[in-house]
Amino acid sequence: MTDQITVVTGANRGLGLELCRRLKQAGAQVIGTARDPQSAIDLRALEIRVEALDVADAESVAAFAQRLGDTSIDLLINNAGAGGAGEGISELDIDDVERKFQINSLGSIRVTQALMPHLRRGKGRRIAHVSSRMGSISDNGEGGYYGYRISKAALNMFNRSLAVELVGQGFVCVVLHPGWVRTRMGGSSAPQSPEASARGLLRIIGRLRRQDTGRFFDYTGAEIPW
Repeated sequence: MTDQITVVTGANRGLGLELCRRLKQAGAQVIGTARDPQSAIDLRALEIRVEALDVADAESVAAFAQRLGDTSIDLLINNAGAGGAGEGISELDIDDVERKFQINSLGSIRVTQALMPHLRRGKGRRIAHVSSRMGSISDNGEGGYYGYRISKAALNMFNRSLAVELVGQGFVCVVLHPGWVRTRMGGSSAPQSPEASARGLLRIIGRLRRQDTGRFFDYTGAEIPW
């Protein structure tokens, strides 16, 4: 990771914050984003570059890309996300489903598209989307969590198409399941610490090879079925 320029979205707390902390410790040049940088006290304390970004807002994404100028990006980690409740079909709030799509799937698409010129200038050419095994169709034996599940499944398919399109240009694009992590999204009863999850995810990212593009891994390196 030494000297690699890395962008981490949703970096103001939890897993995103821990990813930024560990990337900096590894010698990367880190750009962490938050919707409100002024309130992202812990992120700013890392003494990295902090930028305003709302992945659900097209104008915010475009402005972020413009502020980066001719910066080359080696690694993009699309971490920003919205969690979900275990609602049944009768309780499903369609407006909430749309909000999750705007953040979990369309948000990553917006950011990736806007930063492609910067990624093409970089030497790393790595894109990692923080997804969830709850977006796995094969692994869904419980149902519910409609908005979260289907928005993450859409993200997974976006990554697969992106990987196929860009493999000839030297890109490696993957989706990663961080585990059930003790964050504001995951809750206090989650078994996995942000530190362990971030350590596992960065270990995977650090050893990615061309043959890994388009694949779906959890934080331990195990492959998850689609």
